[in-house]
Amino acid sequence: MPLEVKKRPKETSQSLVRRFNRILKQSGILFRARKLQFREREKSREMKKREALRREEIKKRYKKLEKLGKI
Repeated sequence: MPLEVKKRPKETSQSLVRRFNRILKQSGILFRARKLQFREREKSREMKKREALRREEIKKRYKKLEKLGKI
């Protein structure tokens, strides 16, 4: 769905660009493009488990250091 904006008679180039930007913003094309560009991939089940185990390991290490008085 391409946007088409034609220059009106006696319309300056600045107002044409402004009108184009307004139409582009209203259409939501730019919003969707940015949303797709910066989307994060869903992590696999295995990766989630690995991250959870890593967090638990870090917590254990922290508690051990805290008991030893090093933190």
